[in-house]
Amino acid sequence: MAAESSNLVYILGFLVAAGLAYVFLTNSKAAVAGPVLSSVEYRKFKLVKKVQLSHNTARYRFALPREDAALGLPIGRHIQVMTVVGGKEVARSYTPTSTDNDKGFFELVVKTYPEGVISSHLAGLKIGDSISVRGPRGAFRYTPNMVRHIGMIAGGTGITPMYQIVQHILDNPEDKTRVSVIFANVNEDDILLKEQLDKWASEHEGFEISYVLNNPPEGWTGGVGFVTKDMIQKSLPAPAEDIKVLLCGPPPMVKAMDANLTELGYDKARIISKPEDQVFKF
Repeated sequence: MAAESSNLVYILGFLVAAGLAYVFLTNSKAAVAGPVLSSVEYRKFKLVKKVQLSHNTARYRFALPREDAALGLPIGRHIQVMTVVGGKEVARSYTPTSTDNDKGFFELVVKTYPEGVISSHLAGLKIGDSISVRGPRGAFRYTPNMVRHIGMIAGGTGITPMYQIVQHILDNPEDKTRVSVIFANVNEDDILLKEQLDKWASEHEGFEISYVLNNPPEGWTGGVGFVTKDMIQKSLPAPAEDIKVLLCGPPPMVKAMDANLTELGYDKARIISKPEDQVFKF
C-alpha cells in the first residue's frame, strides 16, 4: 500500500512538473513570437541581400527574427529608419515593397541622393550590417474593396507606398478594386520597379499605369513634361463618392497635383490627410 502511494505521488509530481514545463515553453515561444516592430523603440534588422537596380537605386533585403515571421506593417503605412550623425538621431520614412505574405524578411527599394543622410547610409551597408527601425507610422488605412476605383499619382520614389498597395490588391482575388497609376520621373532610368509594374498591367485588367518623363528618350510613347490636368482626366477615375486618389512624391509635385485635382472637381486635400479623405497625401 505504501509503495502504491509512493508511486502515485511520483506520478502526480511528474505530471505537475511536465505541465509547468509546457506552460513555460509555451509562454517563451509566445514571447519570442511577439510583434516584430515597435512603434516606440528602434529595433535592429540585419541586411542579408542587396540588388543594384540602377546606378543610384538598390533593393535591400533585411532579415526578420524568425523565418516564419512577417513584418506586421499595415498596408499603406511606413517605417522609420534611423542612424546617428554627429551625435544626433536622423530618421527617414520608407514604405517596404514587400508585404506580410513575404515571411522572414522585408525589402526596401531606395534611391541614393548625394545629400540624403539615410539613403547614403543604406548605400554604404555591407551584408551583415544592421539598421535601426521602428513603426508603423502614417495615417493611411487600406481595407479591401474600400472604394470602387483608386487613382494614384506618384513621383520618383513616391511609387513605393503605391506599389505596396497595388501588390496587396492584386494578391487578393476577393479585392475587386480597380487601380490606375500616373508615375512621373525625370529620365527613363529613374523609373523604379518598372518591370514588375508592367508585368502587373499585362496580367490584370483592373490595373493600368501611365508613365510621364521630363526628359524622354527618342521614340518615347508615354507622357512628356509635368503631369497635367488632361493626363489626370485621361488616366484616373473621375470624381465620385466611391473613388480615392493617392498622392506621393516631391513636395512641389504634390502641391501642383493637389491644385490640379481641386480644379477638376475632386475634394481638396487637407494639409494633414486622414484615411477617409477622397484625396490622400502620403
